[in-house]
Amino acid sequence: MLSVDEAGISDAVSALANGDLVAIPTETVYGLAGDARCGMAVARIFEAKGRPSFNPLIVHVPDIATARLYGVWSDMAQTLAQIHWPGPLTLVLPLRADAGLSTLVTAGQDSVALRVPAHPTALALLRAFGGPLAAPSANPSGQISPTRPPHVASGLGGRIAAILDGGACGVGVESTIIGLTGAPTLLRPGGLPTEAIEAAIGAPLARHTDGDPITAPGQLGSHYAPNATMRLNADSAGPDEVLLGFGPTHGAALNLSPTGDLTEAAANLFDHLHQMDRTARTIAVAPIPDHGLGRAINDRLRRAAAPR
Repeated sequence: MLSVDEAGISDAVSALANGDLVAIPTETVYGLAGDARCGMAVARIFEAKGRPSFNPLIVHVPDIATARLYGVWSDMAQTLAQIHWPGPLTLVLPLRADAGLSTLVTAGQDSVALRVPAHPTALALLRAFGGPLAAPSANPSGQISPTRPPHVASGLGGRIAAILDGGACGVGVESTIIGLTGAPTLLRPGGLPTEAIEAAIGAPLARHTDGDPITAPGQLGSHYAPNATMRLNADSAGPDEVLLGFGPTHGAALNLSPTGDLTEAAANLFDHLHQMDRTARTIAVAPIPDHGLGRAINDRLRRAAAPR
C-alpha cells in the first residue's frame, strides 16, 4: 500500500517501469495500471483480472497533446476534450498507425479508447511515468468495481505489485465512453451525463446496443456483478433479501442517497454493493430515475443483475 506522496508515486513509477501492475485512484473507480506499450505488462492485466482478451482497455494519458499521439484526432474530439478533460469521459478514436501500443490494449481493433483522468494522483503518476497507462477497473473481471483501496485488496490481493491509496473515488462509476470512429455514439453511459455531451456537440448521440460488436469496455451483458443475486426496481425486500434504497425508502439496509441525489448515489453504488455482498443472498434495489447519472447507475445495475 503506497501513500499518495512523492515517495509513493516514485515507487509506483518504478514498479510500472519494471512491467508490474499498480492499482491507482481515479475520480471514477480504481484502475489497474500497466504500461500500455508493453505487451507483457498488458498481458498481466488480463491475467490478474481474468479478463477476456477480446475486451479492449482504456489508455490513460495526462493531456490532450499526449492523446493525439495515439488516436487520429478530429474536430469533434477536440471539442469534447477541451470541455470535458480532465474528467470521466473516454473517447474511442481511430488508432494511429505509429501509436506503438500493445495490440492487447486495443483487442486487435483499429481503434483506441483514450482518457485524461481528473484525479490529481493519477495525473501526477502519468506525468512522472512519462508514458500511457492501460488501466481497466482494479477488480476481478465481471465483479463489482472498486472505489476504495480495501475493495482492490479484497479482489486482487497477491496478484499486483502495489495500491496507491487515494481514499474513496469521488464519482464512483466508470467513465462515459463515446465512439468517434463514425457518427458520435454512446458506447457506455458513465460518470459524465450524456446530456452534457449532447449539449457540447449540438446533436443527439447514436446508441450502442448489447447486440452490437464489443468495441469498448463495459459492454458485456453480465458485468459489475456481486456474488449475490439481484432484483431491480423493488419497492420492498422479500424473504431472504436485503434492500438497497434510493430516496425515502423504508426498510433499506443501505441507501444510495436518502435525499434522492443521483451524484451521491453514483459515488456510493459500488461501495454499498461491496458491503451488502458480504452477507446478502439477494439484493433488492429500489428504482433509480433513468436520467443524468441515473442512466449510468441503471446500466451498471442491469449488467450486475444479468444472468451469469
